[in-house]
Amino acid sequence: MKKNWIILLLCTLLLTGCSVTSEPASKSQEQVQYSSSQEQGRADTETADNPDGRQSAKKQGASGKKTSAKSGRLEVHFIDVGQGDSALIKTGSHAMLIDAGDNSKGTAVQLYLKKQGITSLDYVIGTHPDSDHIGGLDVVIYKFDCKNILMPDCKNDTATYRDVIDSMKSKGYKAVHPKTGTKYSLGDATFTITGPVKKYKETNDNSISLRLVYQDTSFLFMGDATADTEPDIIAHTKNLRSDVLKVAHHGSKYSTSEEFFNKVKPEWAIISCAENNHYGFPSARVLNLMRGTHTKVFRTDEQGSLVAESDGSSIRWNASPSGTWKAGESTQSSKKTAHSGTPKTDSEKRADPSAPENQSISAEDATYVINVSSKKFHKPDCGSIRQMSRKNIQYTKQNRESLIKEGYAPCGSCQP
Repeated sequence: MKKNWIILLLCTLLLTGCSVTSEPASKSQEQVQYSSSQEQGRADTETADNPDGRQSAKKQGASGKKTSAKSGRLEVHFIDVGQGDSALIKTGSHAMLIDAGDNSKGTAVQLYLKKQGITSLDYVIGTHPDSDHIGGLDVVIYKFDCKNILMPDCKNDTATYRDVIDSMKSKGYKAVHPKTGTKYSLGDATFTITGPVKKYKETNDNSISLRLVYQDTSFLFMGDATADTEPDIIAHTKNLRSDVLKVAHHGSKYSTSEEFFNKVKPEWAIISCAENNHYGFPSARVLNLMRGTHTKVFRTDEQGSLVAESDGSSIRWNASPSGTWKAGESTQSSKKTAHSGTPKTDSEKRADPSAPENQSISAEDATYVINVSSKKFHKPDCGSIRQMSRKNIQYTKQNRESLIKEGYAPCGSCQP
């Protein structure tokens, strides 16, 4: 009998032990399954919030700041610098800057690059030595590590140009004058120099132009090249076809011929200019050309900075295209002045840029721009013109000698 009780007790202990050891194992398994479902739920939520699979800006890094373009993508930033040009290209950890606006925009471009997480630039390109393109480059060169600097073989006897050269010398940089047809790598992208084909008399015509390719997408940057150079570019470039055209010379009527535009056949076009600029940019002719071909147009004067993002097969924008088709040239109605019945004197007419006889000469047709207050005359592209009051601006076709005889002094900055 005692033996039977011992056997019964042992069986009971064994059954109890099995029950105790199996319970924690069951709880552990439930915890793992719950944790996995939480992670899956979090992933599902993120996918729902970001259907294209991209993370929000807050999730791109511990600092919450972008440090490079998204993997497998190219970003092209057309920076709003008022009356001027500036474009940032990013792909992976690589970056390139084309122009930097005028002298007053150097710090603004620096801060824009800093916000994009840029610390070094593979390439810095000054398309040509006019102040509205290279004015801010001295700041960029001082503040960033610039691995390659490309500029045309074209000088300008201005303080702005000398500032850029001095900034390069201070850091031991030397500009390269790229030849047409030269191909460069920018991370997974490439760009090919399309101009200038030769050395031209005018600084605008010496603009570096280039075609940027990222897989199946392409961008063409034209600087300030005029229609006089376009036949040379067509003759020396096998393929100008591009998805995006950075329109030459801010939409000037002297650039972007119909023949050239039809070679490019862009789906999108970018015009960089200032709102209500006194140059008449963009021109009605160029806008009508684009409208007639159903090209989608973006404008920094209306929309601010614009960003195009390519995944290699398609391009997305941070804004919808402009739909105004508003030209920069004055219309006939805007040229008319209200008369109170008292005729204006000759001096009043001369000092009033809105007078019909003065408006008959546009900024693009003028040889010089006069400040009727300071009695100085300037080159049409002089940066100081932007600081003048509109009532003091007058355009003229007179030559240098005639203006000096009339008592006008040449500007010390642009040295006309």
